[in-house]
Amino acid sequence: MKKLYIFGVGLIGGSIALKARELNIFDEIIGIARVGGNSLVSLVRSGVLDSSSTEIDKNIKEASLIIIATPVAQTKLILKKIEPFLQANTIITDVGSTKSNVMSEAKFVLKDKFSQFIGSHPIAGSEKHGASAAKKDLFQDKNIILTPNKENSLEQIKKLTEFWELLGGIVTNMQAKNHDQIFSTVSHLPHLLAFSLVNLINNKEDKETLLNFAASGFRDFSRIAASSPEVWKDITIQNRESIIKDLNLFQKEIIKLINLIDIKDQRKLEDYLKLASITRKDWTEES
Repeated sequence: MKKLYIFGVGLIGGSIALKARELNIFDEIIGIARVGGNSLVSLVRSGVLDSSSTEIDKNIKEASLIIIATPVAQTKLILKKIEPFLQANTIITDVGSTKSNVMSEAKFVLKDKFSQFIGSHPIAGSEKHGASAAKKDLFQDKNIILTPNKENSLEQIKKLTEFWELLGGIVTNMQAKNHDQIFSTVSHLPHLLAFSLVNLINNKEDKETLLNFAASGFRDFSRIAASSPEVWKDITIQNRESIIKDLNLFQKEIIKLINLIDIKDQRKLEDYLKLASITRKDWTEES
């Protein structure tokens, strides 16, 4: 009997459960929630999950696939709890937005069972979070990054790749360090800038007036500031080296822009803006 265990049935974990149920990939889908977290009773009643629990016990040895879809800071503790029960045929993955730390923790905790762990990162997030935001087609035509380790067998990698492809994803393998550098620039930094912009307004005395007059530009740019603070706190700390490097580079761009505006250099300012505009247009036309 094929069983799927999902730790953290929120946006990502819930979307996995919905699609896996529709495709009938597993005989049973079990959700694990943290104590004091949101109850999964409604998902059991609706048939998305076959059962749910806040406890980890020996039954997890029956899992074919274990997916850790919690904030990344919880991954190490979950791995510690499941390690004693893991059977050789179980594959474990996560869906975190940082990978180097997760891979290191998995190697430390799982030891000789590390070969059963393959990192995953579905590039299919949303500013909405929680099980109510889950969508069965969330992964359709979305990039899924795998960060396999040298101890994984080709069969294990193939099985996890086929799983994500069944959910609609486009799978690419990548080294964990490269992953973290890339996503610091194209995901983590933009989220932090959105949070910072909203907090800039929070710190102004005329906050309410500013928000009343904010139009689509501000709405589009700040949308991701509605993302889960817990998730992004963890991501920021876990990938701090790459993020700090990018924040320093962005600071240099801000200083460059300040100087162009201050000296009223219209030609250089227009060239600066034009370069960004062309890059953005070219990218959207290609994608």
